[in-house]
Amino acid sequence: MAWFKRTQKGIQTATEDKKDVPKGLWYKSPTGKIVDAEQLEKNFYVSPEDGYHVRIGSKEYFEILFDDNKFKELDKNLSSKDPLKFEDKKKYTERLKDAQEKTNLKDAVRTAVGKSNGNDIVIACMDFSFIGGSMGSVVGEKIARAADHSLKHNIPFMIISKSGGARMMEAALSLMQLAKTSAKLAQLADAGIPYISLCTDPTTGGTTASFAMLGDINIAEPGALIGFAGPRVVRDTTGKELPEGFQTAEFLKEHGFLDFISPRQNLKEKINLYLDLILNRPLSSNWR
Repeated sequence: MAWFKRTQKGIQTATEDKKDVPKGLWYKSPTGKIVDAEQLEKNFYVSPEDGYHVRIGSKEYFEILFDDNKFKELDKNLSSKDPLKFEDKKKYTERLKDAQEKTNLKDAVRTAVGKSNGNDIVIACMDFSFIGGSMGSVVGEKIARAADHSLKHNIPFMIISKSGGARMMEAALSLMQLAKTSAKLAQLADAGIPYISLCTDPTTGGTTASFAMLGDINIAEPGALIGFAGPRVVRDTTGKELPEGFQTAEFLKEHGFLDFISPRQNLKEKINLYLDLILNRPLSSNWR
């Protein structure tokens, strides 16, 4: 009966003998749903309980979009400098070093070329984990160079945005990247090379004001926060109450800012279907 009835009061296990639950076994979505971490990964980091799209980075997006996760990374060692000698609570150089050590990334975007459904594509993917996905000189330069690669080899280009906006530690140098990246995308348009913009959660600030809204087709993941300024700033500036769902992907699609919203599980096939159609090439076998 000792199996079913406590024979001694109190916890008898010594502290040093207690076993903690390993981290990363479970994920709790904002709606309170508990998901097994392994199941979440197999489901493209989308909660099967409520469809919530967990924030992921370039590593996961490359795994999803490139065939067999095979790709060639472009300009992988490009990293930021500190031309303004910026310092707030800590030096910018220290922030960069801390972010690089924490994330194992050089900056807030990775660019790569590989095959998706058997066809070449260049992808630039932002990482929110690196200083909030902020857009500094390196982000602009890597996107510009990726666009150059796309232009040189006549390959479709895709940017996956996930950003808090321009990087304040680089001030005007950061803002210059808006014009720089926009000019490169205009060159792709002149050459007739497709550019796809995917907005993920969150896509805000200077990123939204430049390349994130300049796609030949602009798409988003369900529930993504997309906007320029925050709701409070917009409310104070306009003096009006904001409609429900303001700055969500669904609201923007309804008002014509997005072409469609794609669940992450369908993203690879949707993108390739669009490219097959616009480039007048045979449809991928999955769509026949």
